[in-house]
Amino acid sequence: MHYDCLIVDDESELAKMTAEYFEMFDIRTQYVDSAASCFAFFKENEADMILLDINLGDGSGFEVCKRIREEYQLPILFISARQSDDDVLIALSIGGDDYIKKPYSLSVLLAKVKVNLKRVEQLKQLNAGSAQPAGGDGELVLDEPTMTVLLKGERIALKAKEFALLKCLFEHRNTIVTKDRLFEEVWGDTFYSDGTLNVHIRKLREKLEEDPNEPTLIRTVWGTGYILELKQ
Repeated sequence: MHYDCLIVDDESELAKMTAEYFEMFDIRTQYVDSAASCFAFFKENEADMILLDINLGDGSGFEVCKRIREEYQLPILFISARQSDDDVLIALSIGGDDYIKKPYSLSVLLAKVKVNLKRVEQLKQLNAGSAQPAGGDGELVLDEPTMTVLLKGERIALKAKEFALLKCLFEHRNTIVTKDRLFEEVWGDTFYSDGTLNVHIRKLREKLEEDPNEPTLIRTVWGTGYILELKQ
């Protein structure tokens, strides 16, 4: 069976309430309360995205994320009562697309889920149509249907948020893109910390730059944002 969203959270009552709330807005949602149940779910079902707690009774959400990422590229949003920046950085660095701290607002969480589901639907439509590259300048070519980048003849696979971030920078290439604009266009709102953006920029640099510590492609404009510098 196909679901829009899977919630993996050992706080069963909270997961049930969240699922019921999403269903009111026509987001088909299922919930499970353990890592084992999550893996069992994907043997019989599909989901377009996951809301994933870190502290599960039979394991860690971090490990669940790593295993899911081995097979799927669907958005993974962490939901956790753990508040430390280290947890946020770990979650994003292993493949999480966002980190929402508990207690969360159902309306804000719904907005984030809708943004991610919209992107999933857009990607499905693109995959169903032409597989032409989204754009390029001879040096850098973005292939949106496959979420890959062709850079100097090398094809590089990106995660969903990495590709969305690079696409935003590419559409405004050779001009400064502010942090607020990146949050708005890539994440759908401005309720994110700089740490979220910094982690994704670092991941892009690790994949695209010859020397990520001395970037020449994605340059930081301190206090303002970033610029993707390409040959005219």
